[in-house]
Amino acid sequence: MGSAPAVRPVDTARLRRIVTEDYGFLWRSLRRLGVPEADTDDGVQRVLGVLARRLHEIAAGAERAFLFQTAVRVASEMRRSQRRSRLTLADGDLHDPHDEAPGPDAVLEQQQARRLLDQAIDELDIDLAAVFVLFELEEMTTAQIAVLLAIPPGTVSTRLRRAREEFKKTANRLRARHDATRRNA
Repeated sequence: MGSAPAVRPVDTARLRRIVTEDYGFLWRSLRRLGVPEADTDDGVQRVLGVLARRLHEIAAGAERAFLFQTAVRVASEMRRSQRRSRLTLADGDLHDPHDEAPGPDAVLEQQQARRLLDQAIDELDIDLAAVFVLFELEEMTTAQIAVLLAIPPGTVSTRLRRAREEFKKTANRLRARHDATRRNA
């Protein structure tokens, strides 16, 4: 009879430190890579599960790069799944009557802007979206992105240029469609 494969012990202190330091970055990254807000916590759990299983393989100092690369794969899978189901609830469709946030017009405007941003990023190829999100939203340098994604700085610059071009075209198209819908309403 064969024995069960050995289970490696998890360095819980290291795992706890990584989660504490990078949870917000991971959550924002998944969200900005097109994972719907309602599913982002699930995506974070999936990434952290992979991290826990493979922590022994990750060199000290390379944890954030591993997290982001894993987040890109998880976001890609979740986006594909979302497209297949087409049963998504847009952010903000439910309203909490006890919320003391800005007025309804300001909230609606913010929600619409966020939806347009999410749609424009969602239409980018995942490799372009990753670079775009890290540079434009996380405010990382191209050198930091190159290290994080393990690609040459020139590739980062090329992807960023392409991402900006695609983002601008997509955002303009979405904005025009949105404005036309508002005029016809």
